[in-house]
Amino acid sequence: MKRYYMAGNWKMHKTIAESVAMATELVEKLKGGSEKVMIAPAFTALSAVAQAIKGSSIILGAQNMGPENQGAHTGEVSPLMLKDIGVQAVILGHSERRHSYFETDELINRKLLLALEHGIEPILCVGETLAEREAGKLEAVVGAQLREGLKGVFKEELAKVVIAYEPVWAIGTGKTATPEDADAVHAYIRTVVASLYDEASAKALVIQYGGSVKPDNVVELMAKPNIDGALVGGAALKAESFVPIARFR
Repeated sequence: MKRYYMAGNWKMHKTIAESVAMATELVEKLKGGSEKVMIAPAFTALSAVAQAIKGSSIILGAQNMGPENQGAHTGEVSPLMLKDIGVQAVILGHSERRHSYFETDELINRKLLLALEHGIEPILCVGETLAEREAGKLEAVVGAQLREGLKGVFKEELAKVVIAYEPVWAIGTGKTATPEDADAVHAYIRTVVASLYDEASAKALVIQYGGSVKPDNVVELMAKPNIDGALVGGAALKAESFVPIARFR
């Protein structure tokens, strides 16, 4: 049976106490679940949440990561620091990092390679803006983000990489790509990956959909053959909405 990967990105929300309370509630309510579940609190709450989920099946993720191991990089958090507190996964190239903080494909690739080097599972986010979609540039944009993001990743390492397709116009807007539209882009992602590696690697790749995933659309989205999970934003902030997503079946 297919195992879906449901990830909750808490973004810049929740104090340490609020994060621990949420994590503790999720541990209880997701006990015995069949899906792979990850939560990514703010950096300040990572250590406390690591303790709250200890012994559970929930994976601890970070929302970003610096591109170096250590040094004079004010404000950055290195993979060594993340590993030190139990982080197992990291979200890289999120559209908010690309568009609000102007992160380049080259920088994101450096982070991805560093994450793999340290055994942290990277979730590489790709996706187009509404203007790019309407201009017919969806495949060019997503293809370039994939090719640049995966540069230098060996075939045997690809199994440790997760791709998240997030149409920028559907994040936090309440708009969602139709399940058919989302699945078509996921299929295109597999085509690109097959051209870079091979068909078997492309088929085995885990591709999440991110963009206003909610309890009332998750079943329809997950029913599509090329969608393997969800990268959830707003609906991940409350157990009442994230639990039905993580336990959609």
